[in-house]
Amino acid sequence: MTVLVLGIGNILWADEGFGVRAVEAFHRLYAMADGVDLLDGGTQGLYLVNQVAEAERLLVFDAIDYGLPPGRLKVVTGDEVPKFTGAKKMSLHQTGFQEVLSAADLMDRYPQDIVLIGCQPLDLEDWGGPLTAPVAASIGPAIALAADILAGWGVAPVLRTAPLPPESGLLGNDIDRAAYERPRADAS
Repeated sequence: MTVLVLGIGNILWADEGFGVRAVEAFHRLYAMADGVDLLDGGTQGLYLVNQVAEAERLLVFDAIDYGLPPGRLKVVTGDEVPKFTGAKKMSLHQTGFQEVLSAADLMDRYPQDIVLIGCQPLDLEDWGGPLTAPVAASIGPAIALAADILAGWGVAPVLRTAPLPPESGLLGNDIDRAAYERPRADAS
């Protein structure tokens, strides 16, 4: 069985980076079984078609406007996933991801299981800004949900004895969360 754990979003727009930051944190905490790939999908849109089409099971982290309190997580499964990835467009990647799922379906290579772990954003207007406190606080619970989902699929991740250091994560070049979200100077 092939499984893809995918984080999508734009780290340059505050809470829009939730998906990327969640998969990044997941990678630091857990080692994965063979056949399970982790991917920072960023804003790649249709460029993700091949990875999605190769996966039998797909787990996605993303910021989604559900109309809930900021930081609230919602898990969406199966045929409901495309409805939420296009429910209220917050950025270009969402339309692109809905198209990715449609393209995989047209190729007759749609994953048999899809789960979306979405987080309600608070701020999408802070260019270059960090995740807001409620969204950052939801990363740990989102990771726990993902570990449970993967265990249910028979590919339980193994908690690392010590988290990987930032420089060995999915992101490098000072765009991992710890380096990128350094405290900013006062606006005045």
